[in-house]
Amino acid sequence: MDIHNAGGGIHSTVQSILKASEDELYTLFKSRLLQLLKSGVTLVECKSGYGVDFQSELKLLRVINRGLRDPEVKSDISVTYCGAHAVPRGKTAKEATEDILTNQIPKLKELCDKGELHIDNIDVFCEKDTKAILKAGQSAGWKLNFHAEEFVRLHSVEMGAELNATAMSHLEEISDEGIKAMAEKGCVATILPTTAYLLHLKPPPVRKMIEEGVPVALGTDFNPNAYCLSMPFVMNLACVTMGMTMNETLAAATLNSAASLNMSATHGSIEVGKVADAVIVDSPRE
Repeated sequence: MDIHNAGGGIHSTVQSILKASEDELYTLFKSRLLQLLKSGVTLVECKSGYGVDFQSELKLLRVINRGLRDPEVKSDISVTYCGAHAVPRGKTAKEATEDILTNQIPKLKELCDKGELHIDNIDVFCEKDTKAILKAGQSAGWKLNFHAEEFVRLHSVEMGAELNATAMSHLEEISDEGIKAMAEKGCVATILPTTAYLLHLKPPPVRKMIEEGVPVALGTDFNPNAYCLSMPFVMNLACVTMGMTMNETLAAATLNSAASLNMSATHGSIEVGKVADAVIVDSPRE
């Protein structure tokens, strides 16, 4: 929060987004997708969230959607709208929520209905009115895949399970009741080791989640704070800092990650009838 209050963090990136053109943003976006592919990532969730106001959020979503149509992009992309990432400067939390509920989501749904835009999921990263925003996104036809219990315990996990969220991420402050709720509903826990490590957060209770039957996925959480495009490094960090086994991280980085995007029926494992999106690496064993 000290960084945020000093003008850094999300709002610093928002200013860069405002200054950049869609072409400039897409050049950066495409280069990062290609870097991810080199480390074995063939299915990637890409989020907005650094625009905050409607026009900037729409710009980011258009950039992501260009990746869906670009024949040079070999990765499959799941598109997530995260308009509730931070309260815009000059607005109260209540005003920002009202804008999302009455302006942003209806307009984005209209564009999706016209075939001009594609959105798969909705994410939120805010303390208030989370449920209302998630339910509005759900009504628009988007899956729930959102930040939960990263810095403080708000019992948002229990709320997400109640709403049948596909996945919830971070989870450093998850309660025992939250773990039980996720296990009962089959919600995927998306663990982000790089962010927990770089922000000096206590690791989420991954071993307890696994023992309780919660499907655990892994992600890079690539952003200006956690500038990591290497899933192999994320897997290594999960073993070293969170006590996961190599087999567990393999499942978490493949099949369970696909499940976190509601795509495990077609992606995430080598099976007859699934997308053959494996990366073949010619590398010495030594």
